[in-house]
Amino acid sequence: MPIHNSNRHNSNRGIFITLEGIDGAGKSTHSQWLVELIKQNGFEVIHTREPGGTELSEELRGILLNREMRPLTEALLMFAARHDHVETIINPALSSGVWVVCDRFTDASYAYQGGGRGVSESTIHTLENITHPHLNPDLTFLFDLPLSVAKQRRSVDRSPDRFEHEQELFFIKTRNAYLERAAQFPERFFIVDSEKSINLIRKDIERKLSELIKSIRA
Repeated sequence: MPIHNSNRHNSNRGIFITLEGIDGAGKSTHSQWLVELIKQNGFEVIHTREPGGTELSEELRGILLNREMRPLTEALLMFAARHDHVETIINPALSSGVWVVCDRFTDASYAYQGGGRGVSESTIHTLENITHPHLNPDLTFLFDLPLSVAKQRRSVDRSPDRFEHEQELFFIKTRNAYLERAAQFPERFFIVDSEKSINLIRKDIERKLSELIKSIRA
């Protein structure tokens, strides 16, 4: 079984929020807005992404998004980038009381490398325990929508990377794996209906963030 949060929660530690979803789900539309909303509530926050976030991890990102490779190789490189990211950026920020908003984290590996590529859950769980045994997000926004809508959005986005070139079955498996993760950890996941308008989505996110802030201030 995947590890549970063990970063709960002394008052001096930052909050770790992740944004997840299949390509085209719209999370990037809201990530910087969420960062600004957290700042407006009086918290220091940094915004980062995976794969990436550090000089080394960004170099690995370029390889992961553009080079064909075996599924296990892909998973190992994802977690190598993640380890550098956690140790260099995420854990130091959280330890100093800074909030972290991250576009994708280990749930993405369960969805993409696990669901999409077929790497076993036990392998991903082992890599998770090696890479960040005492860290999981406090809150994960999962942006979800029908695959047909996501595909249409991807087609008008930037130049597609090799993940965005995948066939529909890949995204079906990836989306299903995300929804399974959300069902497994309902206390952490908040599913965002990405078919809604931007304003309605942001109202939902703001409401959930307010609940989180109230809980840590109580």
